[in-house]
Amino acid sequence: MPDVIAYGGDWNPEQWPEEIWEQDVALMREAGVNRVSLGIFSWSLLEPVEGVFDFGRLDRAMDLLAANGIRANLATPTASPPPWFGDAYPEALPVDADGRRLHHGSRQGFCPSSPIYREKALRIAEQVAVRYREHPALALWHVHNEYGCHNARCYCDTSAAAFRAWLRSRYATLDELNDAWGTAFWSQHYSDWAQILPPRATPSFPNPGQLLDFRRFSSDALVELYLAERDLLRQLAPGVPATTNLMAGAHWDMDCWAFAAELDVVSTDHYLIGARAEPHIDLAFAADYARSLNGGRPWLLMEHSTSAVNWQQPRNLAKAPGELRRNSLAHLARGADGIMFFQWRQSRAGAEKWHSAMLPHAGPDTKVFREVKALGAELDGLAEVAGSRVEAEVALLVDHSSVWAQDHPAQPSSELDPVEEAKRWHAALWRAGVTCDIAHPEGDLSAYRLVLVPQLYLVSDAGAANLEAFVRRGGVVLVGPYSGVVDEHDRVRLGGYPGAWRELLGVSVEEFLPLAAPIRLASGATGRAWSEAARVTTAKVLDTYASGEPAWTRNEFGDGAAHYLTTLLDDAALAEVVATVCGESGVAPAATAEPGVEVVRRAHEDGRSFLFAINHTAADATVTTRDGRTVTVAAGDVAVLRG
Repeated sequence: MPDVIAYGGDWNPEQWPEEIWEQDVALMREAGVNRVSLGIFSWSLLEPVEGVFDFGRLDRAMDLLAANGIRANLATPTASPPPWFGDAYPEALPVDADGRRLHHGSRQGFCPSSPIYREKALRIAEQVAVRYREHPALALWHVHNEYGCHNARCYCDTSAAAFRAWLRSRYATLDELNDAWGTAFWSQHYSDWAQILPPRATPSFPNPGQLLDFRRFSSDALVELYLAERDLLRQLAPGVPATTNLMAGAHWDMDCWAFAAELDVVSTDHYLIGARAEPHIDLAFAADYARSLNGGRPWLLMEHSTSAVNWQQPRNLAKAPGELRRNSLAHLARGADGIMFFQWRQSRAGAEKWHSAMLPHAGPDTKVFREVKALGAELDGLAEVAGSRVEAEVALLVDHSSVWAQDHPAQPSSELDPVEEAKRWHAALWRAGVTCDIAHPEGDLSAYRLVLVPQLYLVSDAGAANLEAFVRRGGVVLVGPYSGVVDEHDRVRLGGYPGAWRELLGVSVEEFLPLAAPIRLASGATGRAWSEAARVTTAKVLDTYASGEPAWTRNEFGDGAAHYLTTLLDDAALAEVVATVCGESGVAPAATAEPGVEVVRRAHEDGRSFLFAINHTAADATVTTRDGRTVTVAAGDVAVLRG
């Protein structure tokens, strides 16, 4: 990648009279903007009547960008079909699980399996590609926008037929499907493929295997839509890279691993969730996930906010002075080579008019725009960071299929949340100054010293064997409770829990024991929500419940070691366990820092490196590097050390 950090945001000139455009671009240049996303929600203006196209405004916008040295992530505007689409083709609109057809009036109003939608989407994508494939402003194809954000699953008859076709390709016979889904229970045995439906509203719990496979199918349907557009763009404009903006770490309805494998550039959107006590740690999780989806290579932050968002929550909080910069540089520290926002100019009307922007309603003489300009200048000075990679010796395993399977309502406890537990373990590493990658259970683990498995309810045989091989080669693993208990079809692994890893962990669990109240451990730690009636087979017990049953065990396996927790430890105790396994595996922080200071290192292959120290506290803090240098980072400030 070139030594430049992409900087800018969504520019929506169609929302404004053209006399404002020159002012927009002049202010962009003043702010150091070198990249904008363009045309994302412009379908209804580009094709105001079906089959009638008008590219005059987009032509002028692209030409204006090129004349000012600003490049475009040019969108195929297929995320929001025009009003004429729903009016002419109501059968292509999405249907929810209760059978309600959803109508035009917001965005993403289409069924992902609709052949009519695909036909119309490819037609507008072709028009855009042919017209702009050689335009000097074109840098990247921005395909669609946030796939599945509001229509991840459709339950209409078209989707039902597509689901059956997907199942036929997955299962050779109905007998195989019936076995995978356990349809002997509740008299659900299928005798004809035509009997199979999406998991629409039913009197009681849906079949777990059916629910899991429908979520897999729905994710695959979105990937297929992306591939249809991407392949068309490749044919018409070879050499122009393509991406779509995932929502890694925040949107769990589609399999980000499957999507990322098809992207030329991994890009993602991230927004702070105001209810979180430390939202900057959630930001770090999302950024680490985005980087990991790209195999550790740099990635593009396509959207985040300059200040408040525009969502349905009790209050949308504005960012404090300096927070815009800290958030942006935290993404940069964790591998982003582009820092972009939604959006450039704050909307005057529409559903997101209260969403902050680079240029607020109040204009350029504002705190936000001054911070936007300062950030642009700073990123220009950090251009040599582009292309470097983040150092990580720890992997944390996450799989969407496991999250989906555990989401079934018939579970031993509603208090187990695999996503939140993964984020909590990640936060323990963050507080210890240790950077980690997010990894798929079947992915390559050879580069890591330590692997964390917070709550992987479902694991395939290949994923189970992969973790065993990692430990056998000398790695250290820490596995959390309710992991490895079902196979890829959500069928229980028999013989005692955690079925997939009984031998690896040297533990056999007879029964799950959800907790009504916290429980005290011999060490003084507390466990909450969950415990297990476990006995050790080859493992050593490191901590117990008052009853004497194991709460934390360690088992030597091959040349490595496998630790197991049978409860959800309190944060302080979890931090101690994580520190123990880090020490055992030889994992050290990027630098020594005071609590609340984020430290991450990026490095080039030629040895140039950059240590980011981000002070999220209200007091000055000291950071000591591995080579003994000491730097004071002011309250709320960011320091970047080269060396």
